[in-house]
Amino acid sequence: MSPGHTEVTAEVAEAVELEPCGQPEHADCGIRDVLDRVGDKWSVLVIVELSNGPRRFRQLQRAVDGISQRMLTLTVRRLERDGLVLRTVYPTVPAQVDYRLTETGASLTHLVKALAEWSLKHRDVIARTRQTYDQEHPGNDIR
Repeated sequence: MSPGHTEVTAEVAEAVELEPCGQPEHADCGIRDVLDRVGDKWSVLVIVELSNGPRRFRQLQRAVDGISQRMLTLTVRRLERDGLVLRTVYPTVPAQVDYRLTETGASLTHLVKALAEWSLKHRDVIARTRQTYDQEHPGNDIR
């Protein structure tokens, strides 16, 4: 980016009197907290899987490649805490548990699926671009 770009950005920020995110006066400072949850890779993958209907824990674990039992437990608990996932325990022996999206969670699915589809569509070009960048900038390991 050129120095002129940052000057323009600073002028726009001054014109609308934006407070830096994280400051109590910032009107949108809560956005970061929500995006941290719905934007992390495991949450996205769990939401995509649950958009197809209720799943039991092991079904989710098999469907979300690479997720550990502990990480899946943390992810569904966090999503449940945020009101995006509903955990239902059935009174059977042994107890059966399933997870499903709440109405709020379901309202995210078109956005998360769009992001997943975009990722699939562009993964090859991104991989090639990364490879080119890494070749042009040896020793600059920013992974």
